[in-house]
Amino acid sequence: MPAFRFTAIDAQGQVQRGTMEAPDQATVIDRLQRQGHVPMRAEPAEAGSRWAEIFTADLGRRRGLGRQDVTDVTRELATMLAAGQDLDRALRFIVETAPSKRVATVMDRVREKVRGGSSLAAALAQEPQSFPKLHVGLVRAGEAGGALAETLDRLAGLLERERSLAATVQSALVYPALLLVAAIGSITVLIGYVLPQFVPLFAESGAELPTMTKMLIAFGTTMQVAGPWLLVLLAVLALALRQALKNDGFRRPVDRFLLRVPVLGGLLRESLAARFTRTLGTLLKNGVPLIAALTIVTETIGNLAAVAAIQTASDSAKGGAGLSKPLGEARIFPPRTIHLLRLGEETAQLSAMALKAAEIHEERTRIAVQRMVALLVPTITIAMGAAVAAIVGSLMMAMLGLNDLAL
Repeated sequence: MPAFRFTAIDAQGQVQRGTMEAPDQATVIDRLQRQGHVPMRAEPAEAGSRWAEIFTADLGRRRGLGRQDVTDVTRELATMLAAGQDLDRALRFIVETAPSKRVATVMDRVREKVRGGSSLAAALAQEPQSFPKLHVGLVRAGEAGGALAETLDRLAGLLERERSLAATVQSALVYPALLLVAAIGSITVLIGYVLPQFVPLFAESGAELPTMTKMLIAFGTTMQVAGPWLLVLLAVLALALRQALKNDGFRRPVDRFLLRVPVLGGLLRESLAARFTRTLGTLLKNGVPLIAALTIVTETIGNLAAVAAIQTASDSAKGGAGLSKPLGEARIFPPRTIHLLRLGEETAQLSAMALKAAEIHEERTRIAVQRMVALLVPTITIAMGAAVAAIVGSLMMAMLGLNDLAL
């Protein structure tokens, strides 16, 4: 039976650590809860855990926390506050059990500011590299409403859903990416290394080569000479594009164009709608005013075309008009998003309908990713097969021509 390492808080508020043998992680958590403990961590006590700690140690001089760290900290803080712990003790626990030195350092600074009289939101606001305005805004609303634990729980849920959606997209694209790399590598080897081995043989025979074979030989020769320079040129272009995308005037039309690309554009629109509605609904549900919520959303949405549409809608909302109409006129978000937001406005349930829309768009994003992968894999496979067949076929035709000449 596997062993699991756990960290929990007992009824007296003390931190308890140890190991427990159990069939799975859920059983460990259930046993701890039955013992009156509040479980914080439960992970396999594998023999290689020490090496994992070494490889996940704080490398470099980066000061901010990653999204994974922020999510874990938020979840732990929400759990401890809901269990009745005071804020100082909860922050101390997070510092003491931090998985890395960077997390401990950042959270220790937050704790010191709170102990000095600052609110949690103000302390987090002084760590902008770790906690974005969305995080700070929700915490401030939770403190003002006296529901900090509930707010942090919702925020942790928001972060976990975003991470889950991103992980779904990334994991689904791993196989097509590897397949594409394998295809490019195979074709490069055939043209750059296999085909040149036959060139001296063809030259000595003096036979007239097929047109396809001549083209492949010329292409391989060109790539051997110009290949390194081409890689350098691609690297320069990539850096130039990255720098150009920092300019809003250049990036906005690019973002708008990407939303209109077949297949990919549909996926991006569903993903944007999911992030927009999930963030907006969470902010409104926690008491953040609509205009402030829209301002926070524009800093988390990422796509500048969508940001422009949201800002226009925000200006419309300031004037007393609805939110859904200007968003619909921008044609950035799917019609379903606009319909549900309009319904939310008409029934005074904008936060609930936004969260409902988020669930629908998150599911549609997963479906869109599955469809795109289902399309990409056979397309790459067929293209790779056709390219390899063309190269091998041209070689076979040239070899058959040599055989005929010998006869």
